[in-house]
Amino acid sequence: MMIAGATEEGVCFVEFTDRIRLEREMERLEQELGSPMAAGDHQHLAQLQRELDEYFAGRRTSFTVPLHLTGTPFQQDVWKILCEIAYGKTWSYKEQAVHMGKLPAIRAIAAANGQNKHAIVIPCHRVIGSNGSLTGYAGGLSKKEWLLKFENAGQTPELPFGDF
Repeated sequence: MMIAGATEEGVCFVEFTDRIRLEREMERLEQELGSPMAAGDHQHLAQLQRELDEYFAGRRTSFTVPLHLTGTPFQQDVWKILCEIAYGKTWSYKEQAVHMGKLPAIRAIAAANGQNKHAIVIPCHRVIGSNGSLTGYAGGLSKKEWLLKFENAGQTPELPFGDF
């Protein structure tokens, strides 16, 4: 299952409900936005739902829903570069740092990946270890593995993590 939030600017949060430290992430987001979260409908959430439906049906490889990025300018730069990783492809953390022109900041870049508040939409799941290993994913390595196989297989196997 997934949970999402939006502001007038765009989707500010989309995560798996079993993400590690989800409550802390939501509290931090409320602080960053200066507003508590409240249940409700929103045009950006409706668009996100359509785009996720298309993604999981194998008909969408990137997202166009407006995003409201919170975090430091460095984190936002990291998250924006993640969107350059093509569907079905992966980069190592080192490749990501090279693309950003900030190789010495590789650990900070990896940490910023872990602070991504837009699961799947900002595809941090496409970043792997230099040796090809699946490393770090706040949604859980089983989800990361499934997402990478899904994007590489071009088929729509049953979701191992419930509805979204």
